[in-house]
Formats: sequence, structure tokens, C-alpha cells
Amino acid sequence: MSSTESILDPHHGTLRSPRFWLGPVVVVTALMAALAYLYLGSMISPADNLRKFPLAIVNQDVGDVMPGSDVRRNLGDEITAGILDGIDPERIDMQKMGISAMYSGLDSGNLYGAIVIPSDFTKRTAILAQGSVVPGDIEKPIITVYTNPRTGTFGTSITQTIAGQAMTTVNTTIGEQLTRTVEDTLATSAPDLQLSGGSRITLADPINVLTVAHKPLPDNTGAGLSAFYYTLLLILAGFTGGMIVNAMVDQSLGFQPAEYGPRFIVRETTQISRMRVLLVKWGIMFVVAMLASAAYLAIGTALGMPFPRALLMWEYGTLAIAAVGVTALAVVSIFGQAGLLVNLLLFIVLGLPSSGGTVPLEAMPRLFEWLSTFEPMHQMYIATRAILYFDGRGDAGLTHGLVMTLLGLAIGLLLGAVITMIYDKRGFHRRRDVAQLPA
Repeated sequence: MSSTESILDPHHGTLRSPRFWLGPVVVVTALMAALAYLYLGSMISPADNLRKFPLAIVNQDVGDVMPGSDVRRNLGDEITAGILDGIDPERIDMQKMGISAMYSGLDSGNLYGAIVIPSDFTKRTAILAQGSVVPGDIEKPIITVYTNPRTGTFGTSITQTIAGQAMTTVNTTIGEQLTRTVEDTLATSAPDLQLSGGSRITLADPINVLTVAHKPLPDNTGAGLSAFYYTLLLILAGFTGGMIVNAMVDQSLGFQPAEYGPRFIVRETTQISRMRVLLVKWGIMFVVAMLASAAYLAIGTALGMPFPRALLMWEYGTLAIAAVGVTALAVVSIFGQAGLLVNLLLFIVLGLPSSGGTVPLEAMPRLFEWLSTFEPMHQMYIATRAILYFDGRGDAGLTHGLVMTLLGLAIGLLLGAVITMIYDKRGFHRRRDVAQLPA
């Protein structure tokens, strides 16, 4: 009986071994379980996981004298103090700052939103109180809530929820105070007058809360998701591209067979060192990175996606794809076929939920915040978002993302070169050693 017939024989020892059946079952099941935990756990309860969510409150109110009193009040100060006292600082990082610092924080993506109390807030509130009993046109005092759509749809939704709850409390508190103040004033100065039903309704809800999007995103950005999906494309180009390059080069050099439909081709193994093979793969990957990054730009532009910094996006895209591809090839060169699983865990399984591209990291369990400190996808996402949405500002994430991407590339090059050369030096050459199978 030939070796091939022996392997296909259903009574062969390999097929009867429990390890043969359990191996793929355990590995695939464990991987899918990890996927389920990481993906579902990252997004099903953002409210419960909220921590240090960065918002700003800007109080420009200069104060004024309220009706029925000679004491000057600053309602802006009172509202600010009430909001800060009413939130959990561990969940919401509400920062007091000036208007210029607020705009800078929104422009760099370091703030998800802001609450702004204007300089005439107390004065307009006093006018509203007087106008409830004096004929004439009046306007409600205004508080503006700024959202930052460039930080993502989920961040905007959380900002609106937090601000909405705070403004409901403020409206109720100020409304009760105004109603009581006007009633006390009337009781003292004009006891025959009574507040009308319309005036009571107005005083009970005295503040006009405006929600304004700070620098709304242009069309064809997927409501702030285009940066995430573009990052995913960069990761896939590096990871998948690297694995394809690895397989095709190894097949051409005879290190593994090539199978095309019914054709099974085994080429003669080329006598070449591991290091030279890795250098060849890296060289091809750098060319692939340049072309893939250009293709992404061309396709995105054709679909109407805006690229305000197209050249910078191509340059960073090339670097990101090359960094992932080089590292993925290094991992496979070090671990062999098991490197595919390592790459899948590193770039996809752990990378997607910790990227921060869909749900803010401040609304995820702490595990994902920790993963984001080194996971490649998060570093690439904040750099890509900075280029697409924040005009390539360094403080919007481009500097950090660029440094981390270069660091990842350097680690991939160093580990791949050092360990591969060690393999060569110790005589671990890539030759097919055919095991002797029982007849």
C-alpha cells in the first residue's frame, strides 16, 4: 500500500486519534467564543461602562440684579456649580474652561461636546421674569449645547443624552426659582395681580436649549464612520495582503504546494535562506502598500468620499499597510502556519473592538481601553480620523498614530530579521522532510 493510500485509509491511526478531531474543533470554537465576548462586550452596555467622558462647560455670564432684589446674582455660576455637583466625575469629565479652549478641544477631537452659558444669561432671565407681568415681547435666555460629530455618531449621542439630562434639571430648578421670585414680588408690590397660566408655563420652562453641531461633517462620510471603515481597509490590506504575498512567494519558491482546482503543483524547493525569502516578501509588500493606498484613494474619490488631505492620506495609508504587512509576514516567518492565528488575533480579533471607531473607548469596559494602548487598529484609526476629519492636526491624533505606526513597523522589521537570521544560523532551513509512513 502506498503512503497516499495509507493516509486516506479510514482505519489509519491518524484518523482514529482524538487529537486529530479535537484540535480544529477546540481552536475554532475558542476563537469564535473570543470574538463573541470581545465584540458584544465592547458595545452592549456603554452607559454602564461610561468613565471620564470628556465634556466642557463654558460660563460667560457676567451676572445681573434679579427682580425684587438689590443683590447681584450670577445664574451662570449657579448653573455651572449645580451641573458639576450633579454629575459623577468618574463617569463624566466635565471641564470648566474658556471659549477659546473649548473650540480648540472640539477642533482636535479631545472633547465630545460642550455646554456654553452666554454673557447675558442672567440679564435675559431677569427680563423674562419682569416680562411675565409686564406687557411686551420677550425672549427666553439661551444655553447652547455643542456636539462634535467628527468624533463619531455614538459620541454625539452620549453627549446629547448627558446634556439633555443636565438641562432638564437646570430648567426645572431655574423655573421654580423664577416662579417663586415673581410670586413673591407680586405679593409685595401688587397683591391684586395674579400670574396668568401662560406666564406660569413660560416661567416653569424658562431656558431655550439649542443643540449645535460643531463643524458638521460633509456629505459622504457615513455620519462619521468613514474613518473607521477606511482604517479597516488599511488593516485588511496589510494583514490579508501579507498572507497572500506569503503564500504566493512560498508556492513559487517550492516551499509549499500550489493547488488550483483539481491541479496540485509541487515545485522544486529553491535553496535560499529564510532571511532572503523574508526580504523578498517585505519588498513586495512595500510595493503593494503604495498601490493599495492609491487604489483606496481613487475608489473613495470616485464614490464621492471627501479627502481634504489626499496626499497625506496616501502617504499615511502606505505606511500603515506596510507596517501591518511587514509585521504579519514577520510573525508567519517566526511561528510558521501558527502565525496566521497570531496575526488574526493581533490585527482583527483584538483590534476591531478596541479601535474606538464605533463606540468611544470611554464607554467601553477597561479591557478595551488597555488594548487600545498598543493595538495597531486604534493607532491607525486616530491617525486616519485626524487626516480625514481634523485637517491632519497633530494634536487630533495624527502625531500619536504616526509614532505608534512607525514603532510597529520597526518592531516587525527587528523581530522578523533577528529571529529569522537565528533560524538560518542554527540550520533550521526550509526543506521538506518527508515522514516515513507505515505501509
